[in-house]
Amino acid sequence: MKYADVNWATWRPRETATLVFVRMDGMVLLIRKLQGMGAGLLNAPGGRVEPGETPLEGAIREAREELHVTPFNPQEAGVLEFEFTDGYSLRCHVFTASSYDGVPVETEEAIPIWIDEREMPYNQMWADDRVWFPLVLAGRKFRGRFLFEGEQMLGCEMDIEPPTET
Repeated sequence: MKYADVNWATWRPRETATLVFVRMDGMVLLIRKLQGMGAGLLNAPGGRVEPGETPLEGAIREAREELHVTPFNPQEAGVLEFEFTDGYSLRCHVFTASSYDGVPVETEEAIPIWIDEREMPYNQMWADDRVWFPLVLAGRKFRGRFLFEGEQMLGCEMDIEPPTET
């Protein structure tokens, strides 16, 4: 399967998920995922949205479950759409928050790690992160479409909102 084989005009995800990046003073709160999809990789807290839940509610719940923190006023930064060659598909809503309540603690699901945003460890993250995370840092909204085979990215396209005039 190639990226061009995916009909993104009619594409529908099997599941919806979230990521929430807490960013404070040039640092970003990541997790080392201990189980499930992407186990062993660094990512933001997040996971699948449950039935009856909005992506925002799911992002907050997942941060509570994975790290015992509650992000304040998360804002949507972008949307990621993933097709996998095995037939799995996922739409992920990416949020950012500039503060939180609680103390990040290790759980069965995740180990919290604060990282300097200028030194993102992309070699320990999903391959697509290096494509879109710089847009999060720049405050640019985006929609990305990605084709993966396992953890290998086979292709992608990005739609990026123009920068806002100040």
